[in-house]
Amino acid sequence: MISVLGAGAFGTALAISIAEGGSLVWLWGRNGDSLRAMQDSRDCPRLPGVTLPDGLTCSGDLAELTATGPVLMAVPMQTLRQVLKAHAARLDQRTLVLCCKGIELSSGKRASEVVAEVLPGALPALLSGPSFATDIARGLPTALTLACAEPGLAAALQASLSTPTLRLYRSTDLTGVELGGALKNVMAIACGACTGAGLGDSARAALITRGYAEMQRMAAALGAQPETLAGLSGFGDLTLTCTSEGSRNYRFGQSIGRGEPFDPTITVEGAATAQATDALAARLGLDMPITRVVTGLVTGALDVTSAMDALLSRPLKEE
Repeated sequence: MISVLGAGAFGTALAISIAEGGSLVWLWGRNGDSLRAMQDSRDCPRLPGVTLPDGLTCSGDLAELTATGPVLMAVPMQTLRQVLKAHAARLDQRTLVLCCKGIELSSGKRASEVVAEVLPGALPALLSGPSFATDIARGLPTALTLACAEPGLAAALQASLSTPTLRLYRSTDLTGVELGGALKNVMAIACGACTGAGLGDSARAALITRGYAEMQRMAAALGAQPETLAGLSGFGDLTLTCTSEGSRNYRFGQSIGRGEPFDPTITVEGAATAQATDALAARLGLDMPITRVVTGLVTGALDVTSAMDALLSRPLKEE
């Protein structure tokens, strides 16, 4: 049995895809009434038009979590620690496949570091890459990176989680995969703000390129492998989220650029990650100007005009 904790759009989409691939899947969410309704109706409000497969069971009771099998953690990054602590007895010593993308604002730690701190007996793996929940749920071709420090476990997870339409590639570079998935959300906010403010596609292309350079800079400082950032969880995810309105972070940035309010019920991981990354960059002595202005935008310290002026007035230098 494969378990998925987090019945948001992405967690549910993964559960659907894996169940469609022939595995039995158990999906948990905090809203018990919503999960019971999904179980009975076989519909998911977050994924309209998608029918839940027979092999997928929905529940709001974590006591029903099976004693064996991998657990996919598809809860938001900023609530991961809370969920791990609340259910430590059931999750310690388990294989936890982390599907959240971000950096914890309160500590500056990545998801695998939070797991190591809260549940040192758990075995962490990561699932990251260019993917929208609607595409996965509809069975559209998607490729992701599965990162795990244990090659044998990585191969086993790759075999059990891959489906005919969800293709997984292995990596042992947890740091690089995590940073790629987290930092691309920051750049997506920048690109969305650029588009929302009407600054044009050329400006967005420049932000993607220079944002990628910032991602590589931090990854190198933290010991990640350079080639990881050129893969699915880095360049691939960056390309998707910086160019499509299917990205919540990109849409959030657009709202900033247009000076419009954004739905507060929608999780925007890049907002907290920008602030955490900016603080981390300062501690490491790294120059990350796009991350810095995104932090200013999400905290209200900068408007879009001031942010672009700050970037365009930087000293000229070699690329």
